[in-house]
Amino acid sequence: MHLTRKKKQLAAGALLLSSAGLIGGTAGLSAHAAGGGATPSLGGTDTKATLHSLNNSGATGISTVTVNGRKIDVSVDAKRLLKGMPHAMHIHFGAQARHECPTVRDDSNADHRLNTVEGLPAYGPVKVSLTKHGDTSPKSTLAVNRFPTAPEHQIHYDRNIGIGKKLAHAIANGKAVVVIHGIDYNHNGKYDFSAGKSDLDPSLPAEATDPAACGVLHESNGSLPTQ
Repeated sequence: MHLTRKKKQLAAGALLLSSAGLIGGTAGLSAHAAGGGATPSLGGTDTKATLHSLNNSGATGISTVTVNGRKIDVSVDAKRLLKGMPHAMHIHFGAQARHECPTVRDDSNADHRLNTVEGLPAYGPVKVSLTKHGDTSPKSTLAVNRFPTAPEHQIHYDRNIGIGKKLAHAIANGKAVVVIHGIDYNHNGKYDFSAGKSDLDPSLPAEATDPAACGVLHESNGSLPTQ
């Protein structure tokens, strides 16, 4: 029996937003589940992602994540984002995901835009919420009052965050994806319901939660990854 589109979205949304399931999943990751093969040393593994535009947002940037044991130093520098509005940012990972950014092929309802749930098969659920302060777990996936607001259309973010050892291995193995959300589809300078309701929270507009930029973290070796 095939699930209906609504049931699929609800199930995927629950996967993304259920902090208990996500935290448990993070704790249960193994190096094998994170992709198998050789496991990089976690004594200062540098990873870097080139952030490419999604949904024709025009947003681009660079994110770096340095893994030091159970700590990560995260930086995000992005531009061409909606000015003065919160932009949720996350590190995503799922053992069953494709470990990549979504494409138009993931637009399952053919509405010519990618929502967050449609991207899950590509980048997996939220593992780290890149908030400015406070909690960074999946519980803060939609903590819109604690995400950067892109003054002058730009974000410059730096934070040291504690994570589980096994998630650290997943990041070092090149299986994690950085996603920035928030798009002004109708160019009116704010988030509204012109594109409908968010697939994550119907009280929020889709503009606030649709993905705007995405990049896969790869071990950098001092150079930018090719994507």
